[in-house]
Amino acid sequence: MSRQWSTDWSPTDARGSVLACFDGSDGGRRAVWWAAGEAASRRCPLVIVWSLEWDTPGARGERLEAGDAVEGTRGILRQLADDCRALHPELTVLTTLPDGAPEVTVTELTEDVEPVMVVAGASGRGALSRMLLGSTVAYFARFLPQPLVVVRGAPAPLQAPVVVGIDGSGTSVRAVEFALTFAERHGVPVRAVHSWTDWPLDVYATAPPGQAGLYHVDDAVQEIAREQLTRAAERHPNVTVQWDAVTERPTHALLDRSEGARLLVVGSHGRGRMTRALLGSVSHAVLYHAPCPVAVLRRHEDEDD
Repeated sequence: MSRQWSTDWSPTDARGSVLACFDGSDGGRRAVWWAAGEAASRRCPLVIVWSLEWDTPGARGERLEAGDAVEGTRGILRQLADDCRALHPELTVLTTLPDGAPEVTVTELTEDVEPVMVVAGASGRGALSRMLLGSTVAYFARFLPQPLVVVRGAPAPLQAPVVVGIDGSGTSVRAVEFALTFAERHGVPVRAVHSWTDWPLDVYATAPPGQAGLYHVDDAVQEIAREQLTRAAERHPNVTVQWDAVTERPTHALLDRSEGARLLVVGSHGRGRMTRALLGSVSHAVLYHAPCPVAVLRRHEDEDD
């Protein structure tokens, strides 16, 4: 790979890291701090990447004036890294400041360092960087193979639960395992939410009230989901797990129960081969509207819907 990410570390140094996307905003800073805590709990490096774009006339002019803007950005990034080290003295913190759109720079960086997850904030700022909320986050959720965590909201109480959506799919298996592993590391309970309807949101929203089958309990699917949770829980006996089966729209069920949660975990999958690159309607909705950090696990090609 031709891109030079840093002058003082190589991709080998960052293998298996937590990769945090920073954009200069307060939301981005909170995301980096969240990522630092997660990296410390995993005992792996933290990589902070600030992707700078110079596509607008104002941004190009700012760059042409002098190196002050870039040097100031480097200073902010160095201070942020120092803050993370102060919070977690044993943590290895690496930084990089590539030019380009985050869709390109972050994707290339993940190919080199193979992080365990990518973390982004829920807001952006200014001409020096693209807003991470919106098309960039949607792009990450659709195409990055790593779990994506979008951080928003005030920090939850330390004992707040992890909420996970479970629907019996292959992606759901990975979401549940991710949730239980996270909960085990942090010593918190898990609330597994299963909606009895798997209707697409657009169909559900236009269906007449009381339409036959709208609240039908699919016993087979519910049993598969319950078995998935049971098997996963056996691998994490120290985690308290609550099963919560509801007759609600999946999005409403997850959003309501994620209020005050430590983390909301969902799998993202489309319906059929033609939609595998799409972000599922439920995961898309919670990604943008959840009141707490959200982890989205993208569908793998070998997983069933």
